[in-house]
Amino acid sequence: MSRGSNAGFDRHITIFSPEGRLYQVEYAFKAISLSGLTSVGVRGTDGAVVVTQKKIPDKLLDSSTVTNMFKLTPRIGCVMTGQSADSRSQVHRARVEAAEWRYKFGYDITADALCRRLADISQVYTQNAEMRPLGCCMILVAMDPQQGPALYKCDPAGYYCGFRATAVGPKQMEASSFLEKKLKKKPELSEDGAVQLAVSCLSSVLNMDFKAGDLEVGVVSREHPKFRTLTEDEVEAHLVAIAERD
Repeated sequence: MSRGSNAGFDRHITIFSPEGRLYQVEYAFKAISLSGLTSVGVRGTDGAVVVTQKKIPDKLLDSSTVTNMFKLTPRIGCVMTGQSADSRSQVHRARVEAAEWRYKFGYDITADALCRRLADISQVYTQNAEMRPLGCCMILVAMDPQQGPALYKCDPAGYYCGFRATAVGPKQMEASSFLEKKLKKKPELSEDGAVQLAVSCLSSVLNMDFKAGDLEVGVVSREHPKFRTLTEDEVEAHLVAIAERD
């Protein structure tokens, strides 16, 4: 790698470059894009959805054991994008934090509190020399009993925020501009509408026609507040609806 102006400043995680940048944290964001997977999250009026590509790297793998969708608590689920080993580590930590909250306070943690806690932990990884930032990004969806559907994103730098729609991965910029155009007029999105918007966004930015086995879709809704992933038949029904609409 040519070092140029960043000579020496990318060797150590806790050193700022003269331009005020932390190169190791920026490299963590590049690691997310290197996974080659793009994920999209959309929040509707009565539900929230996350959609990601499903790629099986080896034909000998059992495809049912490969997933990027994880349930953190019964009502909170997430999609992880980036390095799969780092992703599993962060999911495990999220489950531990959620279980500790439940044990301490007697009720389930909210998506906001869980995302803030994970962001705090990720931020510590950017200032301690013995740790490295995790090369993964988490998009959380939940059905909050008070606030309704929630969509949050937490990145390796420790930044987190709530979104109406968001994307992460190599095609993040294209997906974000697609979603901005579609959500400009603040349409009322049903659960099915949110799923179809997220799938058509992925299809558009990747310039691909998906089969049901190429996608993973996780949803929460007012009717079914518990996080669940859609079966291939349900995904196929949405793909048919999109094709008929177009």
